[in-house]
Amino acid sequence: MSRRHSAEKREVMSDPKYGNVVVTKFMNSIMYDGKKSVAENILYGALEIIEAKTKQPPIGVFQQALDNVMPSIEVRSRRVGGATYQVPVEVRTTRRQALGIRWIIAAARERNEKTMTERLSAELLDASNSRGNAVKKREDVHRMAEANRAFSHYRW
Repeated sequence: MSRRHSAEKREVMSDPKYGNVVVTKFMNSIMYDGKKSVAENILYGALEIIEAKTKQPPIGVFQQALDNVMPSIEVRSRRVGGATYQVPVEVRTTRRQALGIRWIIAAARERNEKTMTERLSAELLDASNSRGNAVKKREDVHRMAEANRAFSHYRW
């Protein structure tokens, strides 16, 4: 990691169907080997399944799921005098979003449904209703931060 200056952030285009930048970021995270059309089909298929099941706009459900998964606080390792402490710190907005997206996709990939489209739609529905593995991951991170609150004075 360069100490001189941080890498500049690239702007991503909003997706063609919903005009949402977060949907594009989600799609890019699903993508393997540069196969964007496959990732696009998976995500749009999952959003169609959600719309059929809930009779609500799928972007609202998607946004609710992401809000329920994004962590507000996490622990970072800090070395002080030979000992390593887990220090709770607030999570920056961009990192919150990236972690939320990553956790939802990881939880969807671990599910047992037949296709990735079904897995993703089920995980997004679970996350929007505050259950599922992605929400559990967020709660674990928050619990860890709460348990290590005594070391918060080591924050830098």
